[in-house]
Amino acid sequence: MRTPKRRTRGWALLISAALLAVVALVVVGCGGSTTTSTAATTATTSGGTETTAAGGGGGGSAVSISNFAFSPASITVKVGDTVTWTNQDSATHTVVADDGSFKSGDLGQGATFSFTFSKAGSFTYKCGIHPNMTGTVVVQ
Repeated sequence: MRTPKRRTRGWALLISAALLAVVALVVVGCGGSTTTSTAATTATTSGGTETTAAGGGGGGSAVSISNFAFSPASITVKVGDTVTWTNQDSATHTVVADDGSFKSGDLGQGATFSFTFSKAGSFTYKCGIHPNMTGTVVVQ
């Protein structure tokens, strides 16, 4: 006769095996080995909407972070456009508006930060870690 302790252990093993099978099916169903999934966070601020992702980037205007510089250093977009910064350096960087309207978290190599500008103006920004890195977004 089984004891309740052994029965509980058996169920725990069965549940663990089922969870492992589900995870394996999800991984296999996601595609080839070069596909990566990214987690993103989105927040709405007074100046627009921002998104930070672990990799990749969508459409819109792009700013590259490379060799401890933003490129292009100045970009002009329209109200409603999204600007995506991509860190191509091995060093961690951030994107911080001087007026506080947007602020990324730490961006490791390959990470992106996107912000949708909802009002016209000139937005200067810098890397919070390396303040000598500066840029400007002009929104018309």
